[in-house]
Amino acid sequence: MRIAFTWFTGCAAVMLLGACSHHSTPACASDAAQMRHWRSIASENDRGRLRDWRKAWIEALDKARQGGRDADITREGDMLVPDLALSDPLPPAGNYLCRMVKLGGKWSNVPAYISYPIAHCRVSQRDDGLRFTKLDGAQRPKGTIYPDNSARGIFLGTIVLSDEHKSLGYNLDTDRDMAGIVQRVGDRKWRIAFPYPHWESTLDVLELTPAD
Repeated sequence: MRIAFTWFTGCAAVMLLGACSHHSTPACASDAAQMRHWRSIASENDRGRLRDWRKAWIEALDKARQGGRDADITREGDMLVPDLALSDPLPPAGNYLCRMVKLGGKWSNVPAYISYPIAHCRVSQRDDGLRFTKLDGAQRPKGTIYPDNSARGIFLGTIVLSDEHKSLGYNLDTDRDMAGIVQRVGDRKWRIAFPYPHWESTLDVLELTPAD
């Protein structure tokens, strides 16, 4: 089922919590607890970035088009359509091929559109949610994917750079913190959209497809 994702997520949060109040299954209780959990640990800055995700998306597309990258946007297809979100948004545990697209350079020397080479990513199941790691490349997001509602999950984590082997914990360095919207956009395709990243661009979108 395709969902035009334009509602504020608080409505969906209320619906989910209300449903859990009538069905006391362990899975429902766990989902509700994890949903509250990401809101409780997200920094004020990241809650603001996530709240303005669509504004960032439109700004990024406008900048890319003004920079003459219409053909690139069209070629990306559904990956860059802001209101596309399918049900069951969380990627299952496994290995993925991933590709980062950056839109809307913040400075004159940064292109309006950049598509990076395919890299490798991994999703692992943990007690506190799904652990996501980009395994190669110069900029490697690493963090946790939390359930939010039927149309999206939330990524909170940090970025590992270049030849670094360890990541900082979330909310220890604002410049390293990453916050993203996780959505399913195809039968076997997901994306993590990072609104207003601290470096380079207005919006980053990481495409995920299973490696097998």
